[in-house]
Amino acid sequence: MTEISAVVSDALWPLIQQTTRQALASGALQSIATQTHILEDAEIPFVVRLVDSLARKEKYQQAQRDRPPTQPDNPFLPYDEALFVADLSPTHVCLLNKFNVVDHHLLVITRDYVSQQTWLTFDDFVALARCLQEIEGLAFFNSGPVAGASQHHKHLQLIPFQQGESATTLPIAQVISQRPTAASPQTLLNLPFQHRIQSLEDAWSQDCDRLGSQLLKTYRRLLGELGVNLAAPQPNHPYNLLVTHDWMMVIGRSQASYAEISVNSLGYAGWLLVKTPAELEKLGRIGPLHLLAKVGLPLTKH
Repeated sequence: MTEISAVVSDALWPLIQQTTRQALASGALQSIATQTHILEDAEIPFVVRLVDSLARKEKYQQAQRDRPPTQPDNPFLPYDEALFVADLSPTHVCLLNKFNVVDHHLLVITRDYVSQQTWLTFDDFVALARCLQEIEGLAFFNSGPVAGASQHHKHLQLIPFQQGESATTLPIAQVISQRPTAASPQTLLNLPFQHRIQSLEDAWSQDCDRLGSQLLKTYRRLLGELGVNLAAPQPNHPYNLLVTHDWMMVIGRSQASYAEISVNSLGYAGWLLVKTPAELEKLGRIGPLHLLAKVGLPLTKH
């Protein structure tokens, strides 16, 4: 454990860069080209990426769905060694996302098979903390297919911020920055979907175990605030999770898509993905916030 921790804390970012270069050269990393558009809604500048080659990823995923259910394909077991970045702990490893839309998109996966639809655990958050202690970025979790998960093997995700970026430059920061500073869960009434958010600004000076424990406690508190039954064997409602150095947010989900536009956790940070110009035009008519409300749950005062 100590040896793994030392490797990660000293060299994670160089390892990410090195693995990215090698995986691009070998073809293991298949970056998806996009065109970026800005759609403003209620003064939130949503970043909408129009995909040029999503068919490549969809073809791969369709091949997985076509396999017999008794032999489910799992790209993480075994994982592609060319995408391996680092050992994070005895229970988790860090990989590059094979079909990345943004640079250096990371996956934090369990070594052994665990369903994506189970609770996040102390071990999950310690592994995530090891990444976030070194790299400032947006971490997220899609709790199952309804929440936008495309793989059934448990994985959290992390998108490192580029130079000059932070949680305060996310599109949704326009709304979050208006919240009162408080250590308790809050609801932002100008977001038209069910959610809870809590500050994490004082959490990051702790070691990874203590930070993992605090992240787990905050996660369970926020889900409880949404009415999720914490005593159930697994979550009884799908949800999205967002984590930055500044805050943690959970969002309840009702459906995976609306008007044929799919949404995962990143949509609630203000980053949306569309497959065709027709979808982009449709999103402009619907409005990003209306889309998020439709795939979320109705906002209730708490």
